[in-house]
Amino acid sequence: MVTQTVGSDGVDVKARLKAIWTAGDYDRFSRYMEAGAREFYERLNVAPGCKLLDVGCGSGQLALLAARDGAEVVGVDIAGNLVERARARARAEGLTARFEEADAEALPFEDARFDVVTSLIGAMFAPQPDRVARELLRVCVPGGMIAMANWTPQGFIGQMFKAVSKFIAPSGMPAPVLWGDEATVRQRLGHGLSELNLTRRQYRFEYPFPPSEVVEFFRLYYGPTNRAFASLDQAGQAHLRKELEEWWTRHNQSGPDCTTVYGEYLEVIGVRV
Repeated sequence: MVTQTVGSDGVDVKARLKAIWTAGDYDRFSRYMEAGAREFYERLNVAPGCKLLDVGCGSGQLALLAARDGAEVVGVDIAGNLVERARARARAEGLTARFEEADAEALPFEDARFDVVTSLIGAMFAPQPDRVARELLRVCVPGGMIAMANWTPQGFIGQMFKAVSKFIAPSGMPAPVLWGDEATVRQRLGHGLSELNLTRRQYRFEYPFPPSEVVEFFRLYYGPTNRAFASLDQAGQAHLRKELEEWWTRHNQSGPDCTTVYGEYLEVIGVRV
């Protein structure tokens, strides 16, 4: 279920967000992020047999990790093509994980359904964060875990979004990276949690090609970057490409033929009241 949200410019925000996240090929893009996803997942110590919901699951990078470890997994995402890809990956491995197209602001599950509710760089992009927070809390059992990983405003990816979001962000939508701000997270989730641990961590981006090719990789396969370039004329695209190439080159910690960059995120782990 995907509810309609109309922005201050009169545009259906959800339709625009779906167009962003169905663009490119996030499955291919996310394969370079699997090591960081596993690091985040392993710190959660998910018990075999528990019921886990992954919100904003993409093509299943975290949900499939949990399913392989014996959890009873459901993944949801606003992008139908990614849900189909996650289903195909689960079938190929003989996993029983279930994937559905659904809205993080209106999850189609009864109260207290899941032992663990996760979101790895996913739910942070929904346009109404207070609704997201209510839903994450609602579907989690008392004593259960809510875990998120969200880009911080000041981190590498958070700053990169400044260059991209001005071309694609619906007007009136709160900045997604506010989910990476400690005070904001406490305000949104704290009332529903008996414990809340916030830790800044680094996500390692590593590519076997130079920064200029990383920018092209993002343009082709990462929905927000893909749509940002598509919204510009030739001169605008050249300017954005130059800006992004300089940004990646400045932060590259590898040699000229490879790229290694660290993107800061806020790890959010809470216990439901």
